[in-house]
Amino acid sequence: MSEQIILTTGIYDLIKDHLRRKKTTAAEEKVLLSKLRNAKQVLRRDLPKDIVTINSEVKIKDSSQHHEQKFLIVPDDKAKVKKGKYSVLSDIALAIVGNKVGEVIDWPFKEGNRKIEILSVEHIN
Repeated sequence: MSEQIILTTGIYDLIKDHLRRKKTTAAEEKVLLSKLRNAKQVLRRDLPKDIVTINSEVKIKDSSQHHEQKFLIVPDDKAKVKKGKYSVLSDIALAIVGNKVGEVIDWPFKEGNRKIEILSVEHIN
């Protein structure tokens, strides 16, 4: 896992608020707080193209479950999991947001730890 994630200030604030509302498990909260402490905040126009953020189509490989998945990360009110649109505040999005292509993230999901590799990111405007 990368030492530093890169987030827009809006996403950073959204995650901080999500944590304040106690919407995560204790293990997720611990990892997220550590990631946010070291996070680099940038303007949206300065966000590198290989960084996972809101309105990104992301392809991941779940090493723990041996399968690949492609989905879109969207604002919370636009989420439709059956259509492959996951909220930026969903477990999978919180695990990978701010990370870049090629990184492998070890994340404490509710059902147990999983290793997620980011295979591709495409920003959708």
